[in-house]
Amino acid sequence: MVETIRWTDEGVVLIDQRRLPLETVYVTCRDYREVAEAIRSMAIRGAPAIGVAAAMGIALGMQQARPPELDVQFEAICETLARTRPTAVNLFWAIDRMKRVYAGVRGRPVEEIRAALVAEALRIKEEDIAVNQAIGRNGCGLIPDGKAVLTHCNAGALATAGYGTALGVIRAAVSAGKKIHVFADETRPFLQGARLTAWELLAEGIPTTLIADSMAGYFMKSGRIGCVIVGADRIAANGDVANKVGTYTLAVLAREHGVPFYVAAPLSTLDLSLPSGEAIPIEQRPAEEVTHCFGVRVAPEGVRVENPAFDVTPHRYVTAIITERGVAWPPFEESLRKLAGGGAL
Repeated sequence: MVETIRWTDEGVVLIDQRRLPLETVYVTCRDYREVAEAIRSMAIRGAPAIGVAAAMGIALGMQQARPPELDVQFEAICETLARTRPTAVNLFWAIDRMKRVYAGVRGRPVEEIRAALVAEALRIKEEDIAVNQAIGRNGCGLIPDGKAVLTHCNAGALATAGYGTALGVIRAAVSAGKKIHVFADETRPFLQGARLTAWELLAEGIPTTLIADSMAGYFMKSGRIGCVIVGADRIAANGDVANKVGTYTLAVLAREHGVPFYVAAPLSTLDLSLPSGEAIPIEQRPAEEVTHCFGVRVAPEGVRVENPAFDVTPHRYVTAIITERGVAWPPFEESLRKLAGGGAL
């Protein structure tokens, strides 16, 4: 399985997801600004992976920070990383964890501060892999045997520190002996499904069919799709889900055709401070992602473009939310808060 990101003495090493599937290229970020740019440019993407990258970016930045103004430098590093992408709450969750560690060692020798931050970043990475594996175990029973599973964007090992959320559930179901065929939406305009999800699944020998986003309704109507499973970038207290744009469309289609619609995400993706998805900030990406494909213009000069990276699926379309502590069922206000508080369902 691909290693999305790792800490080294030279810097933060990550796979450049913009180059997949044609090339497998690892890049080394040697300071925190390069990590921030990797997140912003989507060299690394996926909410959990962004969180790990931010934590490592902070640890890397503080390796190069010098007394006496460590507090000022630490805040500048955190602020730079926080500005990279607004929707994925894991980014801010990871930054807050690093801030708590820094507050606990502040005033100690600088080498001790640096060591504590590196240790926390590595802990976040290892926890993410364990969390994803738990999500897989908790969700695999929901995947029907002998039917196709439709997924959107990429919620696999590439979107996390390893194993994946939505694809982690699929991996766990395959490991349990279920016969599963995956339909992967291409996921315009950045083609995460075509470039990344298909690449991951084929590498593991999981039968996969790539379809254009606009074909989802056709295949749901055919009866071949047993369920839809996606990841999430932020989940509000009522169960509204922000995920890659196009997810809302799939959820509506799934309801129309009686197909279960599952969301797989770690509890770090919950934002219980937001009562609903109406308050989730939606990132607007560059117009060139829509007007161009691999650097080639495919739209006329001067056409107006809107490019929201995410949409919000209302909770009424969500069958269940799979987390590392169990599966949340409606009403989500109750089930999500119970899971977030340490309860099990």
